[in-house]
Amino acid sequence: MREHDGHSPWKSRAPRTPRTPRHEAPVAEAPVHPARAQRDVELRLYGLNAVQAVFAKRPQAIRKVYLAEARIPQLQPLLKWCVANKVGYRVVEDADLQKLAASSHHEGVVAEVLRAEPLALSNWLRDLPAGPQCALWLDGVGNPHNLGAILRSAAHFGVSAILLPKHSPLALSGAAARVAEGGAESLPFVRLGREDNSFAQLRSAGFQLAATVVRGGADLFATPLPERLIYVLGAEGAGMSGELAAACDLRLSIPGSGAVESLNVASATAVLLASWAHAR
Repeated sequence: MREHDGHSPWKSRAPRTPRTPRHEAPVAEAPVHPARAQRDVELRLYGLNAVQAVFAKRPQAIRKVYLAEARIPQLQPLLKWCVANKVGYRVVEDADLQKLAASSHHEGVVAEVLRAEPLALSNWLRDLPAGPQCALWLDGVGNPHNLGAILRSAAHFGVSAILLPKHSPLALSGAAARVAEGGAESLPFVRLGREDNSFAQLRSAGFQLAATVVRGGADLFATPLPERLIYVLGAEGAGMSGELAAACDLRLSIPGSGAVESLNVASATAVLLASWAHAR
């Protein structure tokens, strides 16, 4: 095992705790476990395209890199950047990479990076260019491999953002980023507020919202699609809530042979996005 330690840039001195005045009783707060706090702000990525995409878009987010010796020639630009910016990297064995990634699909590199903070809906809309735009509202999608495949298709078709409901626990994981093959860095996550306010803001910006349903919706291939469109996608098994679907402007279904009930949500997303892109 070989390590280049850039003077441990990820270590910082703990801030001093201010003294509590004697006449005031200290307020007890539930401590946050250090490991959980770190998971909230950091993400362990693995896979060559996922790591290289972060290096291309957000190099300042990289905190440490682990790699197989065979990857050294291919990752020379990243390693030189690590040296110049005092970011540590370590050459390790395959078994170590498997443990770090919790996967055998690490492709010879693992990186610890800072998570990208979700944008507020108002900020995203403020900076959104005029003209045709498409975004995805994910209502309950949770499988990391489905999320990764959705992100890959979204990046391919130029989707503007992934919209997350206010209380959605969905977040990018290492597995999702690897499946996305770099697509996770190509579009932002946007955190929605109250559902009714979010609908109003999106409609004010010229968007129509389309609920994607297994049956009972208009034929996707025969329906004119608006230039500014939000596809609303439900959870893998249960689908989206009836109230959310009823609040949308359109209800769309993907026609098929009937041999299977429906497409997987990630496959359906690719079809939906291809239809919108073709209409442009």
